Amino acid sequence: MTQHDKIRAARALLLNETPLRRDCGAICGAACCQPDEDGRGGMLLFPGEEPLYDPCPDWASLSETPIVIHGKQLLFLTCGGRCPREDRPLACRVFPLAPTAQRQRATVALDIRAWPVCPLMQSGMGGLSRAFIAAGQSAAELLLTDEACKFYIELLTIQLEAYKNMG
Repeated sequence: MTQHDKIRAARALLLNETPLRRDCGAICGAACCQPDEDGRGGMLLFPGEEPLYDPCPDWASLSETPIVIHGKQLLFLTCGGRCPREDRPLACRVFPLAPTAQRQRATVALDIRAWPVCPLMQSGMGGLSRAFIAAGQSAAELLLTDEACKFYIELLTIQLEAYKNMG
C-alpha cells in the first residue's frame, strides 16, 4: 500500500464517524471550522495528503509551513468555515483528537490545542463516541506504517507533550 493509499484509507475511516452521535458543530456553532478574526485557522495536512488538494479547491487556501518531513514541506489548509464534508483534511476528521505515538504504538489522545474552541474537551475521551475513537485509532495505526507519517506523528506527540507540560 502506497503512502497515498494509506492517507486515503485513513481519511475513509473517519469520513462518517464524528465525535458525537449527532452534529457536534450544532453545540458550538462549528467553532473548529471558523477562521479567527484575522482569517487564520486551519489544519496541517499530513505528509502525502497535499496531492488531494492539487489544484487547491476554491473553498480553501494553502500555505507553506516551515515543517519539512522527508524532504517535503508540510502545507497548512485554511477554509472559510465551510467545505464539502468528504473533502475535509485528515486533521479535521479526527479533531478534537490527535494521533500520537507511544512506545512505537499508535494511539489517539485529546489534542490539548482543542481546548480554546471545543466544548467536548471538558468531557474527556469518555464524552466522545466510541466508534469515533476506534476509527481514529485505526487511522493512527495505519498512518504509523508510513515512514513520513510516523515521523510527523512522533513530532506531533512531542509537541503535544510539551504543551501539556507548560500548564
